[in-house]
Amino acid sequence: MLEEICISSVATYPETAQRLEGLKPINFVFGTNGSGKTTISRILADTAAYPTCTTIWFRGRTVETLVYNSDFVENNFTEHLKGIFTLGEVAAEKRKQIEEAKAKVADYLDQIDKLKLALGSEATSTGKLGDLGRLRAAFEERCWQIKSTHDRDFKRAFEGARNSKERFCDRVLAETAENTSALCTLEDLRARAESVFAQAVAKVTPITTFDGRRVLSLGDAAILEKPVVGKQDVDLAPLISRLGNSDWVRAGLHFVEGTGAPCPFCQKAMEAELLDRLKALFDEVYVADIKAIEGLRDSYEIEAQALLNVSDAALSSGSPYMDAVTLRPFIERLRAVLELNKRHIERKRNEPSSRVCLEPVSEAIEAVASFIEKANAAVSRHNQLVENLGAERGRLTSEIWKLVCHDNKSAIDSYLSEKTSLDKAVDGMRAGLKDKNERLATARTTLADLERSVTSVRPTVNEINGILASFGFTSFKLETAGDRDESYAIVRSDGSSARNTLSEGERSFISFLYFYHLIRGSTNSAEISGNRVVVFDDPVSSLDSDVLFIVSALIKRVLSEACSGKGAIKQVFVMTHNIYFHKEVTFDPDRKTDKRAHETFWIVRKTNEGSQLEGFAHNPIRTSYELLWEEIRRPSRPAVTIQNVMRRILEHYFTILGNMDKDSIIEKFEGRDQQVCASLFSWINDGSHNFSDELYASLDATTVDKYLVVFERIFGVTGHGAHYAMMRGPVPITAEDKEIPAEVVATATEMLEESGVLSVEPSGFPAIPA
Repeated sequence: MLEEICISSVATYPETAQRLEGLKPINFVFGTNGSGKTTISRILADTAAYPTCTTIWFRGRTVETLVYNSDFVENNFTEHLKGIFTLGEVAAEKRKQIEEAKAKVADYLDQIDKLKLALGSEATSTGKLGDLGRLRAAFEERCWQIKSTHDRDFKRAFEGARNSKERFCDRVLAETAENTSALCTLEDLRARAESVFAQAVAKVTPITTFDGRRVLSLGDAAILEKPVVGKQDVDLAPLISRLGNSDWVRAGLHFVEGTGAPCPFCQKAMEAELLDRLKALFDEVYVADIKAIEGLRDSYEIEAQALLNVSDAALSSGSPYMDAVTLRPFIERLRAVLELNKRHIERKRNEPSSRVCLEPVSEAIEAVASFIEKANAAVSRHNQLVENLGAERGRLTSEIWKLVCHDNKSAIDSYLSEKTSLDKAVDGMRAGLKDKNERLATARTTLADLERSVTSVRPTVNEINGILASFGFTSFKLETAGDRDESYAIVRSDGSSARNTLSEGERSFISFLYFYHLIRGSTNSAEISGNRVVVFDDPVSSLDSDVLFIVSALIKRVLSEACSGKGAIKQVFVMTHNIYFHKEVTFDPDRKTDKRAHETFWIVRKTNEGSQLEGFAHNPIRTSYELLWEEIRRPSRPAVTIQNVMRRILEHYFTILGNMDKDSIIEKFEGRDQQVCASLFSWINDGSHNFSDELYASLDATTVDKYLVVFERIFGVTGHGAHYAMMRGPVPITAEDKEIPAEVVATATEMLEESGVLSVEPSGFPAIPA
């Protein structure tokens, strides 16, 4: 059974969806011609042809829908109508077999429905599939939290799944099942990701290293510990050695200018013998030692500076693997030790006889060298990665996913465990559905075979001809036709074809009878017992009143079957613009004020915005006159049609029933009220019989309300106020002041004079058009 029909952007219906919802076994739709009823019937006949419209079926089980509308008449009223197969006179035993086969089909359908209900749907979050959907959604959220935690560090590893919860979740599950990479620490992966996933990765130049062994060997030179003094076998040597002023004497010799010159030590004339003895004191050995000290000093300065140059170059290299902030203190310490040792060596040069011990520099050298070596090791690893970047990125990506899955193993295992349990239940239900569907197909085949063996098109011919004859249609009838008598022909009493000579009423009546029997049979000999949804769209067009009565009676039988729920017809839609027909088919002595539980009532209206559907809690259609008052009562009454509505009410009540013309009504008013009443009649007549010009097209609700005041006053002054109050109902439409306001008089006169509808006579009263 249909639960809802949604109509949008088709024919006269607007883009805003119009809905027939909460549908019941019986559904009545009333609307004037052109309002949109046939569009509904066409959508029900072939929903797939209207992609902007949808239908929702109970439990998703579609039912064969048979639609009677103008399209049905056009498509089926051919030279030969397809034969309708029905059960004829059948033996009791055969009928019992058919009934049992039907019951088996119905039982399997019920079992399938229960399994489908238990299986449910992920889209509607019902049943086991709904449980699976919710479980998956919760796990996707958990995976998305994992992604958010690591996305900043590993976004390149997550490429392809970063913008979709579903894809990221699928990747987690796939990696959990297949990833065999080694498990690395988060810190290691982050460090490697910075280089491996860096944009435009290129090789990094290694940092220049240095060899501090030369500096260390110079610091161990024996000359530093050796006291360098003059020759000991000179007679002055013991004295100088005892006084410990060898360095002072050696330094003073530089100031001796020669024999006879003043002595730099005592300022007396230097004797030649003393000068020779002093020179002999500092022989070649001494000079060699002094040169050794000077050579050591120069070499140490060169090597120390080389170390510092390499260290400073490493500091300013800008290498991504060189931590300049950490390295700088080590270099400064090395620089300080080297400078101190250089001063020690310089002191040895100035005081050769002293023993000098250099500060240990090996620790400082090793610290800087080690720092540079570690940086170069990282550079080497980076360059190796660059040489094989594609493979390394793949390996790193796999290791990152391995860590992600390992760290969230508990949540993943819990999800997989619950999913496995639900999957088993779903698989079991699907297997059950497959089995039941196979059994259903077999049961239907059995039923079709039984029906095929006993169905015939002849009973339909007899039924239709009997109805035609009972209502005086004796000039034509149906006869079987075709090679195997499986179709119908409409013939005259002499056997000639009557198809092209039928009147419109005859054509409509026989088309309806054909459809009426079709809904209880089938054009296929093996498909006569399936459930149906039946749609009647204006079935009484061009029919006389007596024929309309039998059509109404036949449709009421169909409605009764749908209401009981026991037959093949499960739901009926009746659409019409004929009030008499509507009253006939909707008559229910058991219905009180509101609609009954098995029925719905709808009105489809054509508005400025397009066709609109409105549901009612009661039967909204009574008579044409009541419908006119319904328009008056509606707060959202259309200004374009209100003139015609008021004209028809006044004509029906006063002119047709009360034999009172408009002039008699106008005479009931006095003074300016009479003028306004006259203008009202002119206004509504002009709006009813002429196309709306700019004046009337621009009417607003305020203008309409002003004339409704006059409309109400007409009933009051003619003594029919009680009728107005009864028909108006509980919804007030006028202001508290029932006197015609002066502004209404002015507005009416001005509008009518400008439009040319009225002219003002010398008496001051408007001339009333004939």
